[in-house]
Amino acid sequence: MLPPDASATLALPLPYTPAYPIRTERLELRPVRADDDFAAIYAYRSLPEVCRYLYTGPYEEDELRADLAIKATRTTLRESGDFLSLAVAIRETGPLAGQVIGDVTFALPRAEHRQGGIGYVFHPDHGGHGYATEASRALLKLGFEDLQLHRIQAELDGRNTASARLLERLGMRREGRLRENEFLDGEWADEVIYAMLAREWRRGAVAE
Repeated sequence: MLPPDASATLALPLPYTPAYPIRTERLELRPVRADDDFAAIYAYRSLPEVCRYLYTGPYEEDELRADLAIKATRTTLRESGDFLSLAVAIRETGPLAGQVIGDVTFALPRAEHRQGGIGYVFHPDHGGHGYATEASRALLKLGFEDLQLHRIQAELDGRNTASARLLERLGMRREGRLRENEFLDGEWADEVIYAMLAREWRRGAVAE
């Protein structure tokens, strides 16, 4: 038998609160501010084309306000089932500095098995600049390097080819397709699972 992954013997560093804001080259990932971020997030979470492949939305104003009030509290991981809800803001100088252009989620579904999950939603007006890829890569770094997780996955509607391409750019593997696993937009849709292991992340980091 192969020796077990050394990280599997280590306890997760819980509770875990990232050092906010999480900064990338062009972005800041920080806790959602329910009131301050409402207008920016409503601008895209209310769009049918944005929510087409999601489990929630398009949001009405009162629905989103209630949702953001909960998300604003999701800043620390303490146990299985917890998640982080973070706003993504542009940190570049210029007229868009500080503008919230999306929000991301980092989930800890099974701490005992060192499993994580990522999710992301961005305003379509800011598509094509690699922002979603950059923010998602920061989540993978958080999971594999800060939390020392073994595996991180993402699930998406099988029709969402743009999201699939994003995950492939991150180096995640397509692991499976659950046929007609979801009923969305009045029709049965497949669910596709992508994932990455810690050793795959390390190989990518060395290659860079």
